[in-house]
Amino acid sequence: MSEPVVMGIESTCDETAAAIVRGRTLVSNVVASSMDEHARYGGVIPEIASRAHAEAFVPVVSKALADADMTLSDIDAIAVSAGPGLAGCLAVGVSGAKALAWAANKPIYGINHVIGHIAVTQLQFGDFPPDVLALIVSGGHTSLLHVADVARHVDVVGTTLDDAAGECFDKVARLLGFPYPGGPHIDKHAQNGDPQAIKVPQGLTQGRAGREHPYDFSFSGVKTAVARWIERQQDAGCEIPVDDVCASLADSVATVLAHKAIHGCEQYGSGTLIVGGGFSANSQLRAKLLEVGPGHGIDVRIPQLKLCTDNGAMVAMLGVNLVEAGVTPSAPDFPIDSAMPMDVISV
Repeated sequence: MSEPVVMGIESTCDETAAAIVRGRTLVSNVVASSMDEHARYGGVIPEIASRAHAEAFVPVVSKALADADMTLSDIDAIAVSAGPGLAGCLAVGVSGAKALAWAANKPIYGINHVIGHIAVTQLQFGDFPPDVLALIVSGGHTSLLHVADVARHVDVVGTTLDDAAGECFDKVARLLGFPYPGGPHIDKHAQNGDPQAIKVPQGLTQGRAGREHPYDFSFSGVKTAVARWIERQQDAGCEIPVDDVCASLADSVATVLAHKAIHGCEQYGSGTLIVGGGFSANSQLRAKLLEVGPGHGIDVRIPQLKLCTDNGAMVAMLGVNLVEAGVTPSAPDFPIDSAMPMDVISV
């Protein structure tokens, strides 16, 4: 069989994206973001995002085809994010992808875009060895997954119990007066601060909670501790050392993520850790993983920055895996699932 050519379409949040992958080669990759339209509100507004997807869908898909010098007839299959994500946003992408698939008489796969964050690393690092562990870190998800077969079988090892890492950063950023999204601002300031300046707790790592939840994540207490520290400084009339606050927060979060992920690799006998999701663009986390992983004999695979955030390439790459594995395409009337479980790969 020749290498499958798959178009991937992504619309789970505030990026409208389309990409074409042939085998393990990224042929085209187009992303339109509505981030600037949400910044004034301090977060993503679903109605605005859905409208932006509807406006961008045809231009983005058309450009992905033009950049690849292809038409729909050259595509073997279409893959589209069916969840998890914002329901209205998912509906735009899925209905558009279904229309394309119907018009061109192509099979369609409704996929879990979080699993796409794992698959996309194949574009950079090649195929997975057996028993890979994956750390997915984004605004809404912090998950540790065991990947037996990225097309057929993924198990949840650990998950977010409250705030995900990205949510924690955004909430602290708001307290510090940073515009949305706050993560990049905290990252930038953290590079100039002292990570030991403030004692920031490390959620679910100590005592009974740590024993009962060795691979789960909780960053709500971290956010609250930093918020209370800032309030005490303000009440005392002290200036907030912004760089030090950011560095201490970033170091705490990165340390928890790295150590839990590496511990999970040891527990599962995995020599490879895949890292994905928008928060994996964070420089403190990348540095911590690349420091801790090799020391434990773990090959840490973190994709280049443009493949960390939501994009069509990750959807298309997972689609290629599904086609190669002979997985049955989705039914023409498959539903979206805004709360799609992490162990569901395609619907």
